Amino acid sequence: MKLTDYKALTFDVYGTLIDWESGMVAGLEPLTAQVSRALSRDDILEAHAFHESTTQAQTPAKRYSDVLALVYKRLAEEWGVAVSWEDCLTYGASVKNWPAFADSRDSLAYLRAHYKLVVLSNVDNASFDHSDDKLGRPFHVVCTAEDAGSYKPNDRNFDYMLRSLERLGIGKGDILHTAESMFHDHGPANRHGLANCHIFRRHDRPGFGATMNPGAMPSVDLRFNSMAEMVAAHRAETR
Repeated sequence: MKLTDYKALTFDVYGTLIDWESGMVAGLEPLTAQVSRALSRDDILEAHAFHESTTQAQTPAKRYSDVLALVYKRLAEEWGVAVSWEDCLTYGASVKNWPAFADSRDSLAYLRAHYKLVVLSNVDNASFDHSDDKLGRPFHVVCTAEDAGSYKPNDRNFDYMLRSLERLGIGKGDILHTAESMFHDHGPANRHGLANCHIFRRHDRPGFGATMNPGAMPSVDLRFNSMAEMVAAHRAETR
C-alpha cells in the first residue's frame, strides 16, 4: 500500500491536527486548580474522555460547545468543586483557543496539492471555524458532527461523509482515512472498509489520553508519528 494510491484524505481534526489535549488541560485549569487531590495530565484527560463520550452518546444532536459545557459540569461534580453555569459555558467556547500541532498547517498545505482534503470531525461548525483558520483553511469538504446529527464512533457520521463524497465522484477505494483516535476513527473506518492511516501523536506516552479505550484494537494500514512524517513519506514515493 502506498500513499499515492488514494485521491482523498479524510481527516479527524482534534487530536490529529489540533492539539486538543493541551487545549483541554489549559481550558480546565480554572477547575483543576481547585481540586483538593493531585491530578496528573492523563487523569484529567481520561476523565474528560469518559464524560465527553457519555454525553455524546446520550445526546447525539447536542452541539459540541454544549457537550463541552456539560463535561465541565460533570467533572466539577466528580472532583467536588462548585462552579457556575457561566464557568461551564466558558469552557464550552474554549475550542477557539486550542492550538494546532506545529506541523499541521504546512503539512496540509503540501497535501492539498495532491489530494482532496476532507474533514470528518466531532465538532460544531462555529467551533471548527476557529480551528480551520489556524490550519490555513485547506479543506475541500467539511463534515461535522453538527451536520451529521451524531458523534463518532457512530457509523452515521461515516455514512454521511461517504454519501457526500460520492456526489463528488469519490468512492471508498479513493479514500485514506487519517486520524489519531482508535476509538472514534479507526474502529469505524475498519467497519466501513476504508483504508486508514494512524497519526500516532501519543507514540511517546501510554494510554489513550482524551479518547476512550477502544477495547479490541482496530487494524491500520499505515502509521506515522506526525503529519510531517506522512508528508516525508509522500515526498519519498513521488521522487
